Amino acid sequence: QVQLVESGGGLVQAGGSLRLSCAASGTFFSINVMGWYRQAPGKQRELVARITNGDSTNYADSVKGRFTISRDDAKNTVYLQMNSLKPEDTGVYYCYADITSAFRRDYWGQGTQVTVSS
Repeated sequence: QVQLVESGGGLVQAGGSLRLSCAASGTFFSINVMGWYRQAPGKQRELVARITNGDSTNYADSVKGRFTISRDDAKNTVYLQMNSLKPEDTGVYYCYADITSAFRRDYWGQGTQVTVSS
């Protein structure tokens, strides 16, 4: 059974920083893509950033230059460093991972709340 466990959310003032972590556990052959989505109240879930197993990255335009995604394959962990946070970054952040075990599929974390006060 593959599980993703997130940590690092919280309350921060505008201009502050937070670092999210997401660790994958269980039995699997490989982790292909890892990334983060977020969902603000009343809005659809949107991609924030993703990173491939070749370290290729993609970011939403709204976070470019402020957020940095990275991964540690030895720890099966993906990180999201969030700097210069804005109130519009508020939402529940979900980790996801494209993992190959018995078959290939996406797995999701439980979500972690990020609140940025103005």
